[in-house]
Amino acid sequence: MEYAQEKNGVPQLKRLTTTRPRIGVFGVGYFKYWNQFEGLLEDLLAKQEEFVKKVNQSDVELLDFGMVDSAEKAYALLPKLLAANLDLVFCDMLTYATSSTFGVLVKSLEIPIVLVALQPDKAMDYQRASTYMQLYNDDICSLPEFAGVAVRMGKPMPEMIIGTLHDDPESDKSIAEYCRIAAVLSTLKKARIGHIGHPIEAMLDMHTDATMLTSFFGAHVVQCEAHEIVRPFQDVPPQEVQHYKSLILKFFDTPDPVSDPISEKLRDADLETAAKVAAGLKKFVSERNLDGLAYYYEGQPGTVTEQVMSNLAVGNSLLTATGFPMCGESDLKTCVAMMIMDRLGIGGSFAELHPVDFLEGFVLVGHDGPHNIAIAEGRPILRSLKKYHGKPGFGAGVEFKIKEGPITILSIGSTYEGKFKFVIAEGESVAGPIPATGNTNTRGYFKPDIRSFLQNWVKAGPTHHFALGVGHHAHTLVKIANYLKVPVEVVTPHS
Repeated sequence: MEYAQEKNGVPQLKRLTTTRPRIGVFGVGYFKYWNQFEGLLEDLLAKQEEFVKKVNQSDVELLDFGMVDSAEKAYALLPKLLAANLDLVFCDMLTYATSSTFGVLVKSLEIPIVLVALQPDKAMDYQRASTYMQLYNDDICSLPEFAGVAVRMGKPMPEMIIGTLHDDPESDKSIAEYCRIAAVLSTLKKARIGHIGHPIEAMLDMHTDATMLTSFFGAHVVQCEAHEIVRPFQDVPPQEVQHYKSLILKFFDTPDPVSDPISEKLRDADLETAAKVAAGLKKFVSERNLDGLAYYYEGQPGTVTEQVMSNLAVGNSLLTATGFPMCGESDLKTCVAMMIMDRLGIGGSFAELHPVDFLEGFVLVGHDGPHNIAIAEGRPILRSLKKYHGKPGFGAGVEFKIKEGPITILSIGSTYEGKFKFVIAEGESVAGPIPATGNTNTRGYFKPDIRSFLQNWVKAGPTHHFALGVGHHAHTLVKIANYLKVPVEVVTPHS
């Protein structure tokens, strides 16, 4: 784990991994136009080059498949698209095109297809208008035809980007959004999520069928054992422990205790343990080639196993900030939710509902254990805790709140039918004190009011844990759920 550089005075960690999704682009047109209007094909291909440049502004691996202007070319393109192992494909609506250029593709592809209609001119020059000019700006003309054919093929209605090719921030934002969605889909279908132990026995909503997780998301669950962390923990050399102690103190404050009698100023012994566990954890993650981890394991009281498995929070929080989501209480579903948020670039911290403030109308959202310090408001805090409530052991606890401003929460629940379900809400993180208990807490305001929100959230049937991210992203998460064929419910008004 490496320290990168400061950003706006805040230290940063280097990400462990960067997902570069494979995105395809093909343009569509009508071959009969080329002999009728000299230069039109070249102008349309230039439009496609401009769109490709926009896609390349995101961190993607882009494959440009050129122009499809006849049914024959669509059939010839299909095996190339299938062989390319794409995560998403943009269909660039360059002018009117018959739906025979699209039908076999939408029928056969199981990846998201986004129809892109970006008109080069904001409006035609009506005084100088010509058929050539109209065809050059005919990007939306085939949208109803293509959408109708998708429905007739038994496929979902394709998503669309409608706007102008130049000076259109909204369209640029949509392109970037679909690139991030592709990164999520790319990650999920090949992720290796480690799993240690089992959910706490009484948490019946927490149990996850690893086979169904692979069925819905593609990720593979790697069944691991606690001793696989204990062994590297025992082998960490003193100089590496010192390195991690310095790293931890660079990212965390260690204030004096306030009101909670089970909390103390961070003890040297707890810092030492947290640093050594973090170093052993990082080695374990590397050895097992993991992309995430859900864990809960108590171990025999007084053993090194109990010491290690009860002191993962600091190392977990550092790893989660580098793009490696970690969930306590063996919550595989929330590990997936955190991974989705991370690849969208919105954080993803482990959370649940805490006490309500009925005077000011908000609910505290947070948890003990691992969190995403990359989206903390200010500098996160470490406190020594004499006991971990409801769990064995003692040691360093992580305390902070999420950045102030818009927030989104995503819980992945399980239904009676054995399916997963996304439950989503948008709210606001607002300024104000939080309990100084060595746990995360954020003041979350949700519409229409806190009582109604809590009723609506619970009625939707979430797992009691969720991923907490920054910004309002319900719209994007709904698209991801639809692409994954997972039922979804948004319980708050969303942008």
